[in-house]
Amino acid sequence: MITSTNKTHNKIGFIGLGNMGVPMAKNLISAGYRLQVYNRTISKAGELDAASRTVCQTPAAAANGVDIIITMLSEDEILKEAVLGEEGILKTFAKNGVHISMSTISPDTAQLLSKAHVTAGSRYLAAPVFGRPDAAAAKKLWICTSGDEQSKEIAKPILESLGQGIFDFGEDAGGANVVKVAGNFMILASMEMMAEAYTLAEKNGLDRTKVAEFFGSTLFNAPIFQNYGKLIAGKQYQPVGFKSKLGYKDARIAFKLSQQAESPMPIVSIVHNRLLSAVAKGWGDTDWVEGVSRGVSEDAGV
Repeated sequence: MITSTNKTHNKIGFIGLGNMGVPMAKNLISAGYRLQVYNRTISKAGELDAASRTVCQTPAAAANGVDIIITMLSEDEILKEAVLGEEGILKTFAKNGVHISMSTISPDTAQLLSKAHVTAGSRYLAAPVFGRPDAAAAKKLWICTSGDEQSKEIAKPILESLGQGIFDFGEDAGGANVVKVAGNFMILASMEMMAEAYTLAEKNGLDRTKVAEFFGSTLFNAPIFQNYGKLIAGKQYQPVGFKSKLGYKDARIAFKLSQQAESPMPIVSIVHNRLLSAVAKGWGDTDWVEGVSRGVSEDAGV
């Protein structure tokens, strides 16, 4: 049974080298871990120190011979295939090994994967994160966890290499993902509100950037309103940190959860439709800031 992540046995698996996965993997390497990495686009592994990573051709290969594996994948179905598929993690993963799932997925998927790990004799820990790629690079992610206590203890030194704070949301595997979906909904709702407010200012002849600076330093003096507010006010849509189609996916999950819980969320319908519109217009690969802000601006004719 694993009791720690002793640095004399510092090899871990890592699956998913996207905008978030690459800086996270780099931080793990900087912390002294050696990685067995898998990504559908294998060339992404070239961004990592070659001496500290082994490139694998399948998720099963990345999980072979390690006690801990991290996944940072964008969609529920992609994650399920990586875990349960013919070449999935569970084909090779060690007994009592810990799978740290850092993706934004539905709680239902987290619970399904947790049960599959239990059946296979391994463990599943939900650990979704808040923060854009620049926060990932700076080890400034906020990490939410849910799962069994031993898995949390095993994962702790690894998660501390990736973020600025770890918050526990119980033993149910889906708990941390409920928090993540709720948080992303709140970010989307805030972006919609800011986009509407700053567009209103623009249409009345004001400098929307100055309006955003005023609110960000007074009534709404908080990171979301300062950081996203600056992007929205200045219509700064590059580089892409989080794609509109993934924001739409999160809005769909939030809407589904509200229906399952019989918890009315009128605003979730607004942001859901906003990002559905963005995807329908072909903006799915743009940043979700653009998906929201550009949509509001176009509606207003500016």
